[in-house]
Amino acid sequence: MRGAIVLGALLVTGGAAAQAPSASAAPSAAPSGSALATPREEPDSRSACIEKLPSGKARPTLSESFPARGLSGHALTLVVSLPHGPAETVLPTGFRFQSDSTEAKVLKDAGFILPNPEGGAGPKVERKEEGGATKSTVRLSFVSLPKDPGRHELTLPPLPITVARASGDLMTLCTAPHRIVIEDPTSNTPNPKPKPNPPPRSQREEWTFLKQAMAVGALALVIGALLAFLVGRWLKRPRPAPPPPPPRPPWEVALEALHDLRHAGLTREGRFAEHFDRVSDIMRRYLGDRYGFDGLECTTREMLLELRATTPRIPVLDEAERFLRQADLVKFARLTPTEPECSAALADAELIIERTVPAPAPPGAPVSAVPAAAEEKDAEGQDG
Repeated sequence: MRGAIVLGALLVTGGAAAQAPSASAAPSAAPSGSALATPREEPDSRSACIEKLPSGKARPTLSESFPARGLSGHALTLVVSLPHGPAETVLPTGFRFQSDSTEAKVLKDAGFILPNPEGGAGPKVERKEEGGATKSTVRLSFVSLPKDPGRHELTLPPLPITVARASGDLMTLCTAPHRIVIEDPTSNTPNPKPKPNPPPRSQREEWTFLKQAMAVGALALVIGALLAFLVGRWLKRPRPAPPPPPPRPPWEVALEALHDLRHAGLTREGRFAEHFDRVSDIMRRYLGDRYGFDGLECTTREMLLELRATTPRIPVLDEAERFLRQADLVKFARLTPTEPECSAALADAELIIERTVPAPAPPGAPVSAVPAAAEEKDAEGQDG
């Protein structure tokens, strides 16, 4: 019986070959240089794929792989490898069907659908250059969806693979049909039973208010720490020193120094020259501070010139000159004064100071510790 079937197939093939010359007589009348694409074979009743090859172009050899078994609802990948020219591009516009196209209907009737390419399951083309030859590998994903549950044997229909040539012509190649056994995901479990719902889990909700409150709190802590640091630095800043107290009047300082010298006991110890010298220093310092010059650095002659130039005239100028000249005798002529002379010098100094104290200012007038004579001298120096 099997031999008879084979013999019948050979007879049918021979008859088709004998009719081929007559069928191709009309196309042979066309010019030989035409590059129009011609159908390579008629479409199969189970496929809408039609191969189109430019005249004179040999059909590339396709290397295909497709799994023999799969699960319903799971992705299945068809891998197609084909060599082509370096200027040719495989699937230049991608691989997709319109939902109402013949190709989509044939694929759906076969039990397959194309997944959404935006979900990462779109066609992938990998191009490689190997030894001067160009080869592209195309990966197409399909999802098997049989109409009925249970085990099914499906056939993936031929699919079009488009190749764009350098001239702009398109070449269409059809893949071979592939058979696959589709199992239900639960077909390996005898008498499967529906599983109960999983145990409840606590719902986790994003607490936006708490996140915002914590962010605001953290920001407030940072700002507070910065403000505390700045306030601390400001409180620790160097503050200006309080103004010094107004200087004491020179007559008060001089009288206080003479009072201390009177009770120092130098005369009782026989230190007459030292006593007289200290009275002279107190007197020179007072006259300089009272009338605006450095009394300790001036000689007696220079001091007398300053005192004579003071206006109004000093009422005790003669007594001051006599005291200064006597002090020079003790200091430079090595004259040793007696105890009465020391007491008299101290009394004369107190008298000169008391008679040169300025009159008290009227009520409400500003009190100035700078002598009027010194102020007038400074004004004359500025005018000069």
